[in-house]
Amino acid sequence: MLDLGSFNSLQLDAIREMGNIGTGNAATALSKLLSCMIDMDVPKVKLVSIYDLAQHYGEPDEQVAAVFVRSTGGFACSLIFIQNEEDARLMVELLLKQQFGDALPQDLSQELRDSALSEVGNIILSSFLNAINILLGTQHQISVPGVAHDMLSSILDVVASIFGQMGEMALMVNTELRVEGAGDSAISGNIIMVPDPDALEILLRKLKVL
Repeated sequence: MLDLGSFNSLQLDAIREMGNIGTGNAATALSKLLSCMIDMDVPKVKLVSIYDLAQHYGEPDEQVAAVFVRSTGGFACSLIFIQNEEDARLMVELLLKQQFGDALPQDLSQELRDSALSEVGNIILSSFLNAINILLGTQHQISVPGVAHDMLSSILDVVASIFGQMGEMALMVNTELRVEGAGDSAISGNIIMVPDPDALEILLRKLKVL
């Protein structure tokens, strides 16, 4: 079984490129969902221990929103999309304005907001995973997304305690999006993918670097 110290530079480059392709596909899908142009910065992609995730993020008490899904099939993994609460709120409002137009209620319920956040997260994570499965020639089934709001440290503790039972390495992908209609502010997004223990070996063999 592969461990974090066993990857060579060629394998790490292949994994990073996979993260870039998945993120580009996710940005394209989000652009279609919101019916607007999206510019994406070059993603930062790292492979780290799932227990060291907190070292690669911001303040532990930052309030964040997270969407979780589980994927089974040829490339089994767990995926999480994390944003700070302000960026998540902005993304949700862009989606709801697209769906409701001028009829968008002023006082949106938390249930409606979470439903929209779930839809955004599901599109992003599904599209990220679709790109990987096309690359590998595999198929997948994805779970119903779950949504959580909490401090960053608490979310990452959950990721380590639950998903760490399935795999000990995490692929971290961070990028910033500039969404038409969202002003000059960039919207940050973080995807964490935790492959099952054998999934990375399958990936590297399919990419012919193992």
